[in-house]
Amino acid sequence: MTIKKYGIVSALALGFAVTMAGSAPAQTPGVTDKEIKIGNINPYSGPASAYGTIGKSIAAYFKMVNAEGGIHGRMVNFISYDDSYSPPKALEQTRKLVESDNVLLVFQPLGTPGNTAIQGYLNGKKVPQLFVATGATKWGDPKKFPWTMGWQPNYQSEGRIYADYILKNFPNAKIGVLYQNDDYGKDYVKGLKDGLGAKAKTMIVSEQPYEVADPTVDSQIIALKASGADVLFNATTPKFAAQSIKKMAEIGWKPAHFLNQVSNSVGGVLKPAGFENAEGIFSTGYLKDQNDPQWKDDAGMKKWFAFMDKYYPEGDKTSSFNVYGYTVAQNLHKVLLAAGKNLTREGVMKAAASMKDLELDLLLPGIKVNTSATDFYPIEQNQMMRFKGGRWEFFGPIISGEVRGS
Repeated sequence: MTIKKYGIVSALALGFAVTMAGSAPAQTPGVTDKEIKIGNINPYSGPASAYGTIGKSIAAYFKMVNAEGGIHGRMVNFISYDDSYSPPKALEQTRKLVESDNVLLVFQPLGTPGNTAIQGYLNGKKVPQLFVATGATKWGDPKKFPWTMGWQPNYQSEGRIYADYILKNFPNAKIGVLYQNDDYGKDYVKGLKDGLGAKAKTMIVSEQPYEVADPTVDSQIIALKASGADVLFNATTPKFAAQSIKKMAEIGWKPAHFLNQVSNSVGGVLKPAGFENAEGIFSTGYLKDQNDPQWKDDAGMKKWFAFMDKYYPEGDKTSSFNVYGYTVAQNLHKVLLAAGKNLTREGVMKAAASMKDLELDLLLPGIKVNTSATDFYPIEQNQMMRFKGGRWEFFGPIISGEVRGS
């Protein structure tokens, strides 16, 4: 394994980086007759390090692809660096991927702050910033940023879904809001307020922001309880989500709890927080829950468990982050196949913007991937779910969201 001051090459760590000495120079950066270089940045350290397993599961997926013959005969060289969830480091590592490693594209860079820092650079260089690991609405703006595309349902849509559920089921709610004080958290809060409409001013009784560098959110949870809130809207990353759940139990505060889906991992958040403390939490989902016995005979889930056993045996099989990593990697795999043997950056973006009713192994039934030249939001559907007895239980219909970026 090669470790640098700010980086970790997870491809090397997993033992499948491929160096093709002597290959003819490629017309497209990152592509030779034998190899495709795919770049990635991920927080393997720092306040969002719980997401690090996503990068590792993606690396494992491409290890599987290589074992099965690669993509149009080319082996995938997946190069992943640690940015510690720091925007300056994200830009530093992205420049390294583009200018030193000469990758074809940057795939799944994680976090709203980091992606904001690199978006202008990548679009200026005409390098795909593909399937970013954040649901901010700004990743679906092909007119301004034609080289950037999101993947997961956007945060504002999710916020609206919670607002609709609260209005119908808790019409007299006193809502407390805990959110990360950046574009990520504010996007969620905007969705909630837009969904509540005119009632937002009276229903929201307290808004408590926190900074990524804060050690805990204990003081915010205490303040929210003191506000008299009986509903909590929790827009946090995994570390702070687990902290908030623990602190609520510690002080005996039991509001109806709505937790954003990017932090609803059973293994990564709820188990560390204590299942008994997480009982009854609401969230949304678009992926099958590997902890739910209803999927035990599902063909896609069987493939995932076999993949984990063979290619990522040290990975946590209770973590939805590993389901996520596999699924988004499978989507990129299909895009690269569709882009054809003559790979170019333009061709990759065209293929990514031409997905029609694409089904992936671990998406919920009824949820499909669709894009076009004017629609850079691949997944726009969700389903409500509630945590009960150590697993998520889905309920209600598949809900479509149509929130658009600027």
